[in-house]
Amino acid sequence: MDLLYRSTRGSGQPVKASQAILKGLSEDGGLFVPDQIPALDKSMDELAKMSYQETAYEVMKLFLTDFTEEELKECITKAYDSKFDTEVIAPLAEADGAYYLELFHGATIAFKDMALSILPHLLTTSARKNQVENEIVILTATSGDTGKAALAGFADVEGTRIIVFYPKNGVSPIQEKQMVTQKGDNTYVVGIHGNFDDAQTGVKKLFADKELEGEMAQKGFQFSSANSINIGRLVPQIVYYVYAYARLYAEGKVAKDEPVNVVVPTGNFGNILAAFYAKNMGLPIAKLICASNDNKVLYDFFQTGEYDKNREFVLTTSPSMDILISSNLERLIYRIAGNDAEKNAGFMAELNGDGKYSITDDMKAQLADFYGNYATETETAEKIKELYEKTGYVIDTHTAVAAVVYDKYKAANGDGNTTVIASTASPYKFTRSVMNAIDSKYDSYTDFELVDELSRISGTEVPKAIEEIRTAPVLHDHICEKDEMKDVVKKFLGI
Repeated sequence: MDLLYRSTRGSGQPVKASQAILKGLSEDGGLFVPDQIPALDKSMDELAKMSYQETAYEVMKLFLTDFTEEELKECITKAYDSKFDTEVIAPLAEADGAYYLELFHGATIAFKDMALSILPHLLTTSARKNQVENEIVILTATSGDTGKAALAGFADVEGTRIIVFYPKNGVSPIQEKQMVTQKGDNTYVVGIHGNFDDAQTGVKKLFADKELEGEMAQKGFQFSSANSINIGRLVPQIVYYVYAYARLYAEGKVAKDEPVNVVVPTGNFGNILAAFYAKNMGLPIAKLICASNDNKVLYDFFQTGEYDKNREFVLTTSPSMDILISSNLERLIYRIAGNDAEKNAGFMAELNGDGKYSITDDMKAQLADFYGNYATETETAEKIKELYEKTGYVIDTHTAVAAVVYDKYKAANGDGNTTVIASTASPYKFTRSVMNAIDSKYDSYTDFELVDELSRISGTEVPKAIEEIRTAPVLHDHICEKDEMKDVVKKFLGI
């Protein structure tokens, strides 16, 4: 029996996995969710012997049931190859009593590579399965990392084009340089005057624009998404939590069925939602610790049960989390509302209208597995310095937010469970913030002097992704206002 996917807002027929991946977003604006979360069908003893690629197959086959074994294995083989600088794909580093799950060993040195290296293959396979003849236009908003990872994944992939919108002054210099130097005849990168939420809202409007959809269809195009709203992004993210636990078990770091905590620095909620799905598949995860920066809309939500985006948008040194509308939270809201699409749609309408909604006490009671807290800019910088001076291990700003929140959780609860911290980006992606945290003397260094100094003090090689952009020419210098996004898309597509 195929596992079917439904919209969190209810209208429309259930679809197969390949159709959900192709669409990206449901026609009613909802997100696709599986009818049920399947249970792992391999024992931990079996999983402990598997490579990352083998683990990926065992997890993903349960969700993507209309893919053949051959199709799925081919996608996995193409994705998790020499683009990653380590054969284990997602290594664990032990530092100061926690295990850092390094999700930044892919082509663009951020965790988005873990899913975006496979999404193009899932998408093109889905198109073939559904006899799609249109060219697929990937439309994406980014707070810094998704954009480059999606561009790298889709560059020169036949039958696709990709358009990325990013906040012009809301990403790190390295993140911007990575995007604007992207090669590929099918790539288009645009900075908007606005923040990430403006970019994301604009993209959602374009997806819902029926007139534009008709014009595109006439010219042989159709939209899909590489954002974490696409179920083809979420499913591959479940894999690395299963793999991390299996590695801990294989190495004798946890006993059989011993629970672990997972800490995730969270903006759009997709990465921690993947951990929640892994837990519901049977992985022994105790607490899901949701770490926010000064844009602490999720922390406030877990405290009060009210989601309220009506607040100042703060630009921080962890820009990939500078988000006030956490799109993937909708998948969790739908679930704790008893899979009641009408109820969920009501909450989303309130969010769209008043900028806030409050869940019921019954729903809030179902969030007991979650703990939320946040880290200030000062706490984040202090954590980077403290961990480096104590252990020599250097983490980026987003990972530091998670480490601070983990400290707060331990202090509040005295929980001694083995803990995995999702390390979502390489420190090389945020060298200025990281190096300034370690020592203020680095403030006078240029961006690439900082890169070389980070390599020296951490004893790590400069990643290929950084070496490539030292001298790379800028290929994309497009900038627009947030209300001009539709015109930009039409111009790029020649409509």
